[in-house]
Amino acid sequence: MSGSCKNCHSRSIFRDDVSGNQICSSCGIVQEFDNYDAQLGGINGPQGTFVRVGTSGSGSVLNYKDKKIYEAQKVIEDITFRLGFSASKSNDVRILVSTITEGEYGLGDWFPILVGACAYVSMRKDSRPLSMSEVASAVECDLHELGRMVMRVVEFLDLRGSEFPVFDIVGSLERAARNSPSFSRLEADILERIVKQGIFLLQCAMKWFLTTGRQPLPMVAAVLVLVSKLNEVDVSIENVGMEVHANVSTCKKRYRELLEALVEVGKKLPWGKDITTKNIVKNAPFVIQYMELKSMSKASGKGKDLENVEIDLQSAVSECLRKELEYESEVYNLEDDSQYFELQRSRWQDESNRDNGNRLNISHECLSLIYNKFLDEMAELRSSGGINEVYGTKQGRKTGFYSSTEWWEGKSELSKKLLLQQLLETDIGSQGIPPSFVSSCNAYERRKEKVNAAKKRIQRIMHPSTAPADDVNIKKKRKRKGADVIEWEDIIIETLLLHGVQEEEIEKGHYKVLLDLYVFTSSTF
Repeated sequence: MSGSCKNCHSRSIFRDDVSGNQICSSCGIVQEFDNYDAQLGGINGPQGTFVRVGTSGSGSVLNYKDKKIYEAQKVIEDITFRLGFSASKSNDVRILVSTITEGEYGLGDWFPILVGACAYVSMRKDSRPLSMSEVASAVECDLHELGRMVMRVVEFLDLRGSEFPVFDIVGSLERAARNSPSFSRLEADILERIVKQGIFLLQCAMKWFLTTGRQPLPMVAAVLVLVSKLNEVDVSIENVGMEVHANVSTCKKRYRELLEALVEVGKKLPWGKDITTKNIVKNAPFVIQYMELKSMSKASGKGKDLENVEIDLQSAVSECLRKELEYESEVYNLEDDSQYFELQRSRWQDESNRDNGNRLNISHECLSLIYNKFLDEMAELRSSGGINEVYGTKQGRKTGFYSSTEWWEGKSELSKKLLLQQLLETDIGSQGIPPSFVSSCNAYERRKEKVNAAKKRIQRIMHPSTAPADDVNIKKKRKRKGADVIEWEDIIIETLLLHGVQEEEIEKGHYKVLLDLYVFTSSTF
């Protein structure tokens, strides 16, 4: 070996067979730059020792653009797989993403959100039920962030009218019922009945404006829970709400609103005065049956009532008599069944001068015959053990009475998906008012009362001698209670009144705008 060691200047240098480096046998130092290979280029251009020039990383054979497209397609496949898309639908999403990005795709944090938005828009274009919250859960992003991306995609594609139909809430209910783990163990006929009853109730809720301007999934969960209880299927609203990707607290609120709407319809039944939100679940089969018959009735005229529905008189009276078992006290007295047929005399007197052509005139003899037949049937059922009575509450009431009569027929058109115009034209016995409109009216009246109270306080402070004696008594009562009823809203209203703002403008509730216009821009401020 030629040369000497750079450390000990010894000439005992040899070349290692494994690494190819020159090593001094005396001191063991590896000689530097001995195997350096200068890359001076060639036919295919310069190539590095460890990193190939023009590639996107160590060991890669793809350039940056090809690698970006490859990784982006993996993201698309992963998200569409989580959503359960077919191969053709996944390809539609891929084409949509490529169209929006002009074939560039992307690898940032925004790209999965774009893929989720394209998946939602693609399903919405085909009128397929896929909620935005489900997509947000699959993409693992914020719901509002996904919503903003969906709006940008819709604006970019210029989707309008029939190209971007409204969300299919009925299809969403059917999809949730068939795919939810809570209903996976049910028999096919029970599940089909739950779906039809759910569609019926959901479209009734739409007619009552309970879904207008609101997220649809909480109402879907509320309807599924209610019809499950009616079919004796044990499910919880918490589980159903999480399975449909809806907020549980909102689901409970929609469930309460649905019960209140059914109570309003139930007031038209003979025992309607006894129906409340606490016992509406027991009365719901009769209320739903009434709405179903009402939707199938062909009666015309504005004054439609329970008597206008074409029903079997004998079965209707028998069902009304059976309702007594849910309200009676400890004494088992069937003679009190007639309490639900005691119509108010004033109502009959007020309507005696009206057209009674559509009323059902039931004679006392007819009622007596039906009632006696009912008692005979009850005696036979008791002797054969056909009645199951359940005693439970401390008040001594029966908690359940189940007969073999099937209350659900499923013949109404509301059991199928209807267009909005057809839905609005269908009569179900009650016309609802949008809850947002009711709350807005209540808030307006509340602000109006606050304005009047603020005017009285200002008058009492500026002119105490003219203050009425009632204000002094009210002030003493407040001191005795030890509570201050003046809130921040009252102070803002007083400030606006002192700056000359009209009462009508204050009652609208736009406090921030009024403060900017009249208070903070005032020359006296």
